[in-house]
Amino acid sequence: MKRNSLIDKLHPISLQKMGLLLLALCSLNSCRQDLLDTVPYGSISSANMWTSDALTDLGVAGVYNALRLGIVTTSASERELYQMDGLGFTSLTRGGNDLINGTATTSSGRFSNTWKELYEGVHRANDAIANIGTRSPSAADKKARLVAESKVLRAYFYLRLNQLFKGVPVYLEPVEVIEMNKARETESAVWEVVLKDLTEAINEPALPQKYAAKAANYGHITKGAAYALRGKVYLYQKKYAEAAADFAKVKEAGYKLFADYSKLFKEANEQSDEMIFSLQHTGVDTYGSTTQFFCGTRSSFGSCWNSYYVSNKVVDLYENKDGSKFNWDDVLPGYSAMPVDKREVFFFRNNLTAAEISTATARGLDMKLYLPTGNEERIAKAYQNRDPRLQLNVIVPYATYLGRPQNNADQIYTNRWPSRSETPPVLDLFTDSRSQLFYLHRKFVYEGSTELLSRQYGPIDLPIIRYADVLLMWAEALNEQGKTAEAVALVNEVRARAGVGLLNSSAATTVGGQADLRERVRNERRVEFVNEGINYFDELRWGSLKEKVFSPGSGVNQIWGSVTVSYTWKDNITTWPIPQTEIEMNPNLTQNPGW
Repeated sequence: MKRNSLIDKLHPISLQKMGLLLLALCSLNSCRQDLLDTVPYGSISSANMWTSDALTDLGVAGVYNALRLGIVTTSASERELYQMDGLGFTSLTRGGNDLINGTATTSSGRFSNTWKELYEGVHRANDAIANIGTRSPSAADKKARLVAESKVLRAYFYLRLNQLFKGVPVYLEPVEVIEMNKARETESAVWEVVLKDLTEAINEPALPQKYAAKAANYGHITKGAAYALRGKVYLYQKKYAEAAADFAKVKEAGYKLFADYSKLFKEANEQSDEMIFSLQHTGVDTYGSTTQFFCGTRSSFGSCWNSYYVSNKVVDLYENKDGSKFNWDDVLPGYSAMPVDKREVFFFRNNLTAAEISTATARGLDMKLYLPTGNEERIAKAYQNRDPRLQLNVIVPYATYLGRPQNNADQIYTNRWPSRSETPPVLDLFTDSRSQLFYLHRKFVYEGSTELLSRQYGPIDLPIIRYADVLLMWAEALNEQGKTAEAVALVNEVRARAGVGLLNSSAATTVGGQADLRERVRNERRVEFVNEGINYFDELRWGSLKEKVFSPGSGVNQIWGSVTVSYTWKDNITTWPIPQTEIEMNPNLTQNPGW
């Protein structure tokens, strides 16, 4: 569990203390209560901040706390990292959203809130960078370290802005509201700003390479995090040699894969050597995770909403355990050629009632294909002997899940179709959308009653960058330089940990050159990082969104492929628009093409 001593409460990253921070910022700095509801923004007054060691810690904690902006516990904001995967290949947003159904406008709250929250982080970082050196009485090496941390955080906020809006105004000093009238910089110019901040942080001797688990400053930015972020920026710039060199530095800093993927995303291992930069959570209201609420089910906590599903496409991408490609026709001959709506017959539970059979027949299903006493076992074979990450990341049909207690004990629920009863002795897994059948998230969905005390906040950190991410970006950078053999070795580190056949270990896994490995690396990232907020940004960077996400038949699909919400491609959606309110208040801003 997170530490809860008085010393920890005064720690700059301590989330228990963040509430105190916000009160301190508002009382000491005349902070406007509506700061995030007003555009453009002013800086927080620094008249009294930074003037003691404790206030310096609080001020830097405020910069870190900007990472939490966008987290909403009443309903899914669609701005948390894992939620943004619902715009990509690996996840589905239950009711669709304006970007995938073609209805987004420049006035969408998605764009304006994202802009406001990221610039709030920029302004907090600017305040820290400008004032720590001159106002704070803290020790010189501590001040140097905190400034370096703030530069990395500012670089991160600008990185996010540039990923989405592709060229934004750059502010590197605290500014007043009336001064926020800069024009947009080019996308390449913003990358140079990000690189400069990261390079200065890397060159700061006071910034450590890495923190050990449970170290007093664990959770703070490290050189390892700065190298990882800088390597990612070099990938955007297609500077592959520079990217590979930075990823090698992350390894030199002491980061490595955690041995057991099945246990990696548990609280006990959230400070393992794999975690480089994480969003810190604690099991306290306002400062916890929301994944269990919006990816969990009724069986998770009795009232979770499963707002996000796992996409059919990524499930089918999980290979057989030997590394060969999965093919539905190997399990159910002729499956791929069937109309998608007719495939439902294979997913029914055993021993359907006469009424259930009658209803299915009325829907046009060929019930001669149904096996009354073997249907579950037949479909379960499709998910057996697969890449082990599949069942660790996804609750598939007829898989079990340790869920909420009944009769004073946690119960094991089974994902059956159709679900009938979640009470003993049946214990069907109940979703908030149980009239339809989807693949459900398992990663970051808490199990039983001991892991989770509230659906609205959980204690498990969300990795922003972990070492597997670095290894696969490193492999990408090497492959793009033609160093395919070296790249294969890095991919195999990730696959070996997962327990799936290594590349070049069999005819099925033989790499056919640079182009083949490029797609294999991308697919490896797709299956490794489900529900981690990585995939959508990957698809944008690769330019693969239209091909992979909006291919014919795409949408919010039930497991067998029936579309519940259709996707509509528009050429403008790969670059977000500058929010309309920002343009109205800053005439120097120009709009992105197509908006």
